[in-house]
Amino acid sequence: MSVIRISAEQAARMLAEGARVVDIRDAHSFAAGTIEGATHITADNVDEFIAASDRSKPLIVCCYHGNASQGAAAYFSEQGFEQACSLDGGYEAWKDFQSGGW
Repeated sequence: MSVIRISAEQAARMLAEGARVVDIRDAHSFAAGTIEGATHITADNVDEFIAASDRSKPLIVCCYHGNASQGAAAYFSEQGFEQACSLDGGYEAWKDFQSGGW
C-alpha cells in the first residue's frame, strides 16, 4: 500500500475541510508547538485513538520532518482509515508554511 504524501498547503486545505491531524513526535516537541487541534499519539494511546476514531474521515500524520509519519500513515491505513496521509516535511514544513515561507 502506498502512502499518500501531502504538502503543508494541502494539509491546511484538508484541515479546513474537516480532516483530523495526529502528531507522533515526542511529548516535549508536541508541547513546544503543534498544528492546532492535533492529537498527540504515542504507543500508550494509539489503540484508544483508533477505537474511538471515525475512520472515514481523512487523517493527517505529522512527525518532525516527514519520515516517520510515512510508516505511521501506512499503519493507520492498515487499521482501516480510508485516507491516512503523511505530511511531507513534517512539523518543520508546517511552521514554514504558516510563517509564509512557502
